[in-house]
Amino acid sequence: MKIQKITPFLWYSNEAEEAAAFYAGIFPDSRVIRVTGVPSAGSTKVVEFVLFGQPFIAMSSGQPEPFNQSISLLVNCDDQAELDRYWDALLEGGGSPQACGWLKDRYGISWQVVPNDLIPMIADPDPVKAKRVAETMMTMIKFDVAALKAAYAGTAG
Repeated sequence: MKIQKITPFLWYSNEAEEAAAFYAGIFPDSRVIRVTGVPSAGSTKVVEFVLFGQPFIAMSSGQPEPFNQSISLLVNCDDQAELDRYWDALLEGGGSPQACGWLKDRYGISWQVVPNDLIPMIADPDPVKAKRVAETMMTMIKFDVAALKAAYAGTAG
């Protein structure tokens, strides 16, 4: 695995290996690279994995703080079908949907599953278009790409 200058590091109480395998089974170009027991640290394991070509490291070694939405992983999706696929897969096994395209997976990690063009629509220099999209977004749990695009175009009914 190529050494990145910045690599996301996720600290789990016991589930790092299981979570890495779960995520690698969802996304293309993803795999668990290596699981290493840490000598002299009991059941501590370090898990190196890749999601969509992005290296991650996870550790199982008791968790001093629970995961929260202060940090999330954002998945940009090309269309509604891709968004639905990742949304459903990440919720599998006990995840919970949140507001505005956010969800918490069964391991407690927060994800944002969003259409590729959401941020450009919200950042549009036309404040009326941007406001319509933002207001529509705020009413959603899982994003409805067609509804967001209709709001942007001013054709939402």
